[in-house]
Amino acid sequence: MAAVPQLQRQFIEYTTSLYNEGYLDDQFTQLQKLQDESNPDFVVEVVSLFFEDSEKLLNNLATALQQNIVDYKQVDSHVHQFKGSSSSIGAQRVTSVCVLFRNCCEEKNLDGCLRCLQQLKHEYINVRSKLEALFRLEQQILQAGGSIPMME
Repeated sequence: MAAVPQLQRQFIEYTTSLYNEGYLDDQFTQLQKLQDESNPDFVVEVVSLFFEDSEKLLNNLATALQQNIVDYKQVDSHVHQFKGSSSSIGAQRVTSVCVLFRNCCEEKNLDGCLRCLQQLKHEYINVRSKLEALFRLEQQILQAGGSIPMME
């Protein structure tokens, strides 16, 4: 097993890359600051709820866009909800796609909406994978007796 300082260095480098590559923004840092000894799993719990909601929203969006007559207000409502939840955890790329998606809804552009749905799925899968890897790294640090370094 890797030594705690090495794991902590990996954690800092990996987290920094998530910010530099636009996967996360400062809202994720704010979320981390709300976590403390009294609620050590706060971030994992909030992000897990985001994952659950996102799966439902992606399914709802796919269903809504497959209708013979697309209700763009309903689609926009789902996208608006997705945008809010992704923004609240700092999932910057997901939030950005939601902005484009909402524009396509406003224009009643079915092809644009379908493209945005595919892009949204792609960005969601990416950020989920990245955050799951980050949480695994956190667990390795804690299991090795270390503490999670705070990002500035």
